Amino acid sequence: RLEEFLRKEVDLELSTLPDFEERKIDFSEAEQLMNSINTIPAPCAPVINPQAPNAATGTSLRVCWGLFSDDTVECYQLCYKPVSNERHGDEQAEHMLKVKETYCTITNLLPNTQYEFWVSALNASGISPPSERAVYVTAPSPPIIKSKKIRSCENAALVCWESRDINPVDSYMVEL
Repeated sequence: RLEEFLRKEVDLELSTLPDFEERKIDFSEAEQLMNSINTIPAPCAPVINPQAPNAATGTSLRVCWGLFSDDTVECYQLCYKPVSNERHGDEQAEHMLKVKETYCTITNLLPNTQYEFWVSALNASGISPPSERAVYVTAPSPPIIKSKKIRSCENAALVCWESRDINPVDSYMVEL
């Protein structure tokens, strides 16, 4: 029977023409809703950590920060400048670094100098407000011992040194 059916010619003409309405559908609201779902918000301001012990040498500082939200972040923008007591301190050059992690070691700094740091987070939607500013201090340079002024006796020694730092040093530790 199947073979007989397949041999027949079938006429598929419709006796009446279909009457379709031409409608245009406005998807603008749905499109806006879909775009708003896929858009990530700009990140919140990061929180910069205070200087940690042993995070400084005479010429470098390790700066750390974090986020208190689940923001999507592509990178961070770390800015810093030396702190100046002069009235023209705003004219000091600001430096900016792009960083992927939540920490950075800055090198080629001056010994025993205060630096002000702040950080912003970036993603495809924009940049966050900057963090609050934090002041970090590099370690002082080692002093120069004046070998010609060293004096000693059986129970004592006199050792003299000179600081190489422009800013005053709070104290020294002498080790024997």
